[in-house]
Amino acid sequence: MTAPTRNADPAPSNSVPASDVPAFDRIDVSTKLFIWLASIFVLCLVLGDVIGGKLLRTPLGEISVGILPFPVTFLLTDVVNDFYGKRGARFLTLLGFAMAVLAWVILQASTALPISSRSYFTQAEFAKIFGGSAQLFVASMIAFLVGQFLDIQVFQFWKALTNSKHLWLRATGSTLLSQIVDTVAINVIFWTWAAASDPASELGQMSSSQRWGWIFAKIGREYGIKLVVAVALTPAVYAIHAVVVKRLGIAPEPVVATGRA
Repeated sequence: MTAPTRNADPAPSNSVPASDVPAFDRIDVSTKLFIWLASIFVLCLVLGDVIGGKLLRTPLGEISVGILPFPVTFLLTDVVNDFYGKRGARFLTLLGFAMAVLAWVILQASTALPISSRSYFTQAEFAKIFGGSAQLFVASMIAFLVGQFLDIQVFQFWKALTNSKHLWLRATGSTLLSQIVDTVAINVIFWTWAAASDPASELGQMSSSQRWGWIFAKIGREYGIKLVVAVALTPAVYAIHAVVVKRLGIAPEPVVATGRA
């Protein structure tokens, strides 16, 4: 009778069990990129809300300084939409909304707290800068959500229609359409609300026709600037796209005709 054969010992493996890999090292490049993009997106969104009440005089007329960080938000929306799909862009939008709400709650709470006589700001100054942004916040968030979800849908429409070609068309086309809605919504809601709440202000003392003329002139100026910026950002869209694909090795989300919403 032959002796039973003994199974050979498995060759030693150089692989490290997943449980032994540090948690940070288990985060892949794609996830790290999304964290970077989301962080910059949220920063620009919240700062735009806080500073948006300040007007800047230009040769074309008055515009909000909030226009400075907001182009970054719709640039990053397009990048996330292209590489992480509709669900990734929607998640980014809801994340930005949640962080903006958190920032607003903190600002309101800090404004309500009693102030020391040694404070750099007076209570009235602090309340006007930070606590007074409640109207701007509400207007901005309504405009943000409507504009973002429209941008996401239009971007995906052009991406499917062109079979992922013509990046400039889906990036610029989606931004130009969504920013019409965004710019009209935030200006109409905020400035009509601001005029109603402060009748003594210059805007509050205008007649209804003068006020609407001022608001729509401001809308035209700001949308015109956004249009120019959207076109000017096209090289940046291509540059970011090239870096992500060639340097990071991350491919864009493929077009799915009947994908999940």
